[in-house]
Amino acid sequence: MSNSPKIAPYGSWKSPITSDLIVEGSVGLGQPTFDGDDIYWLELRPKERGRNVIVKLSPSVVSVDITPPDFNARTRVHEYGGGEYLVNNGTVYFSNFYDQRLYRQDGRSAPEPLTAPGDVRYADGCMDQTRSRIICVREDHTNTNAEAVNSIVAVDVQGSNDYGSVLVEGNDFYSSPRVSPDGTQLAWLTWNHPNMPWDGCELWVGEFGEDGKLASTRWVAGGAAESIFQPEWSPEGVLYFSSDRSGWWNLERISPDGGIERVSQAKAELGMAQWVFGMSSYSFASPDLIVCSHIEHGVSTLATLDVHSGKLTPIDCPYTDIQYLRASNGKAVFRGGSPTEVTSIAKLDLSTGQFETLRRSNDLETYPQYFSVLAAS
Repeated sequence: MSNSPKIAPYGSWKSPITSDLIVEGSVGLGQPTFDGDDIYWLELRPKERGRNVIVKLSPSVVSVDITPPDFNARTRVHEYGGGEYLVNNGTVYFSNFYDQRLYRQDGRSAPEPLTAPGDVRYADGCMDQTRSRIICVREDHTNTNAEAVNSIVAVDVQGSNDYGSVLVEGNDFYSSPRVSPDGTQLAWLTWNHPNMPWDGCELWVGEFGEDGKLASTRWVAGGAAESIFQPEWSPEGVLYFSSDRSGWWNLERISPDGGIERVSQAKAELGMAQWVFGMSSYSFASPDLIVCSHIEHGVSTLATLDVHSGKLTPIDCPYTDIQYLRASNGKAVFRGGSPTEVTSIAKLDLSTGQFETLRRSNDLETYPQYFSVLAAS
């Protein structure tokens, strides 16, 4: 596209930025994650009939597609989906859109089903290393005369060809099951009609027994009028989460005595409406340091947070919309965009402050003056 601006009488100027131009050649990007030194993300490809493809990028290697052409990494849990896949030591586990079964894929080999066929869906999984299983949200539609039943289940990573064993059930909705680093505890979110999770939800923790089931469970935070976002265990086994009980989604944690400690406080949102599974606005870059995104006046600001002092240190960042933030070993990866930059998968080196674009949603280049950018006040 030409970089020369055009002048025309008021009301007659035709923008060269059309919907066809934006859509043509574009891909949807989301859910980046680390697995050792490798980075994975999802690509929604309109030219492949809307198929979701898991992509892997290794150091000094061109990115490669992991999902075979006849598979689509997408879940229909809650219909909105999200949390379609996870990676552990090079093995990818994902929900396949065409049959909604969970699959295991080792390297570039053909995916193998872990769950039985049927109208049952899975999402938002995490790895239970101690017991070689995936713990995830299950949505059971097999009873066509009743509303779908949601629960949290465990699925054997070797494949048992069943629907998984139930760990938590009884409420209308569940999300964010997360196993503690030592494998002894499970945290999760739950809520009931008519709430959505941003209206109010509860954070629970359970203790695993020797049989792998939850021997005990307890409520730790949240309620019908308090929204909890993204429970996350620190590397040292402390449970962190974002709560809006102050009027803003701010970061908190469970103290050793079972109470709630405020980690940081700002008139900004360290959290967001949980429309889909797998959303993330903060992550541990090290045991002592969190990298996070705050939303203030509708604009995302990237920062680091010292977990001991609560000090927030802003990061000079070219992106004003930051989603799906994950970190590992001093690096962060996220989906970022701005009014003048197309959505991209970006990596940040926290030691140098340098950003690297890993994948752009399209290669559209436009003259910046074509865009009207409202500065936050």
